[in-house]
Amino acid sequence: MIEEVIGWGIKALNITTDSWYSSKQNLKFFRDKELDFGVGLAKNRSVRINKGKYVRIDSLEIPDDGLIVELKSFGKIKVFKRVFKNGTTHYYALYFTDEKKLEEANRQDFRKLFTIHWGIEVYHRALKQLCNLNKFFVRKTPAIITHIFCALRAFCQLELMRVKETIDNWYEVQRNLYTEVARQFIIDNF
Repeated sequence: MIEEVIGWGIKALNITTDSWYSSKQNLKFFRDKELDFGVGLAKNRSVRINKGKYVRIDSLEIPDDGLIVELKSFGKIKVFKRVFKNGTTHYYALYFTDEKKLEEANRQDFRKLFTIHWGIEVYHRALKQLCNLNKFFVRKTPAIITHIFCALRAFCQLELMRVKETIDNWYEVQRNLYTEVARQFIIDNF
C-alpha cells in the first residue's frame, strides 16, 4: 500500500504503526523508501548502546527524552518508554533519515507523533464498535465492498455530527439509542 501511495506522488511525513508491524523487514522497507517513522516495539527486541552487547529493550534505563540505541539487524533508532496507569510498559522507536534530527528528537516529538498514532487507533476502534465494520454477514466481494463503504460513511456522519456539535462524542448516539430503548421497555413492561 505504501508503494502505491508513493507511486501517486505522495510522500508521508512520518509512518506510525504498532508493534505488530515493526518487523525488521518493514522497518528496512520504511528506511529504504526514506520515510521517517515511529513504531511500537516488543519488550524483547534486542538493542545495544555504543557497540556493546545486545540486550532486551526492557532491561534498559530509558530517560524521558529517549535513548539512542542500535536495533539489532536494523541500525540507529531513538527509543522511548511509556508506563500506563495500569502498570504496563510499552516501548517505541523513532527513526529519522536525518541523523541530526534523530539525535535532537525529544519527548515532545515523541508525544506529537504518538498523539497522531492514538487518533488512528481511536478511529479504527470507532469503526468496529460503532459502525460494525468487523461484523460481516456477507461473503461475496461486492457485498463486502458495500459493507465497508457503509461503515466508512456511517463514521463520516458521526464525525460531521461531532464537528457540528450535534453530539459531544461518537459514542453519544449509541448511548442515547440504548437509553431510549431501555426506557421504552421499562414503560411497556412494568
